[in-house]
Amino acid sequence: MCGICGVASFDQTPDRDLLLDMMRQLVHRGPDGCGYYRDERVALGHTRLAIVDAAGGAQPMCNEDGTRWVSFNGEIFNYVELAEELRGRGHTFRTVSDTEVIVHAWEEWGEDCFRRFNGQWALALWDRRARRLVLSRDRVGVRPLFYAHGAAGLVFASEVKSLFADPSLPRALDPAGLDETLTYWSTVAPRTVFAGVEQLPPGHYAVYDESGFRTAPYWTLTFPDRAQPVPDLRETTQELREKLVEAARLRFVRSDVPVGAYLSGGLDSSITTAVVARYTEAPLHTFSLRFSSDEFDEGGYQKVMASALGTQHHDIVVSPRDIAEVFPEVVRHAEAPLLRTAPAPLYLLSKLVRESGYKVVVTGEGADEVFAGYDIFREARVRRFWAADPGSPKRQRAAELLYPWMVRSPGQAPAFARSFFGRNLDAADPALSHRPRWDATTVLKRMLSPDLQAAIGADSADPAGLAAALPAGSEHWDPLGRAQWLETTTLLSGYILAAQGDRMLMANSVEGRFPFLDANVLEFAANLPARYKLFGLDEKYLLKRAFADLVPEEIRRRPKQPYRAPDAASFFVDGTPDWFDDVMSAQAVQDAGVFRPEQVAGLVAKCRRTGGEQMSNTDSMRLMAVISTQLTHRTFIAGNGGATAAPALPALQVAVDLCQGDSAFDTHHGGNA
Repeated sequence: MCGICGVASFDQTPDRDLLLDMMRQLVHRGPDGCGYYRDERVALGHTRLAIVDAAGGAQPMCNEDGTRWVSFNGEIFNYVELAEELRGRGHTFRTVSDTEVIVHAWEEWGEDCFRRFNGQWALALWDRRARRLVLSRDRVGVRPLFYAHGAAGLVFASEVKSLFADPSLPRALDPAGLDETLTYWSTVAPRTVFAGVEQLPPGHYAVYDESGFRTAPYWTLTFPDRAQPVPDLRETTQELREKLVEAARLRFVRSDVPVGAYLSGGLDSSITTAVVARYTEAPLHTFSLRFSSDEFDEGGYQKVMASALGTQHHDIVVSPRDIAEVFPEVVRHAEAPLLRTAPAPLYLLSKLVRESGYKVVVTGEGADEVFAGYDIFREARVRRFWAADPGSPKRQRAAELLYPWMVRSPGQAPAFARSFFGRNLDAADPALSHRPRWDATTVLKRMLSPDLQAAIGADSADPAGLAAALPAGSEHWDPLGRAQWLETTTLLSGYILAAQGDRMLMANSVEGRFPFLDANVLEFAANLPARYKLFGLDEKYLLKRAFADLVPEEIRRRPKQPYRAPDAASFFVDGTPDWFDDVMSAQAVQDAGVFRPEQVAGLVAKCRRTGGEQMSNTDSMRLMAVISTQLTHRTFIAGNGGATAAPALPALQVAVDLCQGDSAFDTHHGGNA
């Protein structure tokens, strides 16, 4: 895993000092080495976390004659098979890295090469002969890629703080981006929360040449017609097992450094860990997150699984105070407002991984989206059942079956459940599944300042527009497919894989690998009948069947409990953290211009009275929205763009500068300078 950045212009030679400044802000993503390539049109920068081909895989990397260069962040897990095919077509390789496969695949297949990659990536490829820069991002957005147009030209990078090394870029929050965050929990690509900064959408590539900048999809998530024949259950179960075993095995064995595994105690990480233990021979170290509060802790289940597999187990116990202390740094790495504290414990967990000598972990992330594990899918099924006969008392009571893991579950408050889940029961609404979540989040916008509300204006987040963006033919999908598409398009790429995934892992120079997001698993799961994913209200039905022999029944049958962390209470237990009053003062809120200072003051006073405990879900989200947005403003807008104090670049491994007559090009054609 690495950090990539660059500058491209057809009007001026890219500035070398700017490129180096951009690279400095990505050292945490790649502390093992760095390199750059520069010519009269393009400069590519790279900071390296050496995982595959440590000796020969330094970047930027080129083809045989130096006409095509790539800076790459990620892994192409089927690179061995692709390299063999490309050699058969006459291509010559100088390394055994997955990076070199990219330049040869581009030579052979052009834009079609991205469909052939099975992996997680963000890359920049400069085709010197065609005078064309190509950017690409993996199917579901595991790896980030941001870009902006400034005085230096097109600047692009793995993180926004690297872009902000360009002093010509404006530093301002984008009202529409904030509005989307306060609706969907994150922005929807290409939008970000920063004015003038965009992100390449998952499953897309972009081309920048003398004709301009344009983007296009190379992959789209689709689901089958709901009337398709139902395949044989036994055969389908076996096929799923084979695909997921291969996905997990590849992510464990295709590495030149040891690979660990996250073990949450839930079904998904238990499956991936069990597969690694069964189908590989390497000693397995597992890493778990625990909480000082019993309400959030899953330590008992973690011990059951670790004991069953005989792993070398490591865990960290996180308190509310721990969350509050690291939260400013968490927001600096997340580069966005957060409506939950959940990324903070994961930041501390990845720190434990790195301190234990590991820089790669396999995780169970993505299974809930791919196999319909979230309660939001169960909720949608209940609401659709209810919508068929809204006046039926029996159907109304179905809402009481939802969220059994919550202390204040719908079953404990049936009248509230009927009131909350009974709104917007339009069976024809393609976004029926997500209306309750979006409605609940939208109330946060009542705290926005009048000026910001006016700035949002007609650009207000439009759930109807998002639903209208569903692919052609989606009206024939099962409703579960539409719900999965919405979840993948919003929460998965914008929050789960970003704020909780890549950004918290890479903050501590750790690469995450996600078997459930393997290209073959993704395609297979998308084409499953809805009943094989959500059978009645039993989530992940086929997945549980496929691995019944590897996961103890105690874990396989446990109630679904999503990962959660203490929110509002984290900032008021034993007093507020040192930074709190400065960030949340009336003057600071006024200066940021996002929220109404008087409403923020009232909310904070309420939290102080209660210690932040027993806050409603809405008030807790309000507080998190304000705290994280204030930190985002202080760090990136009022501050120095998120930059740290000029971190030193690691050892320069590749330096090819055709604008300075550098002779390194004569000795570097594949990886080593």
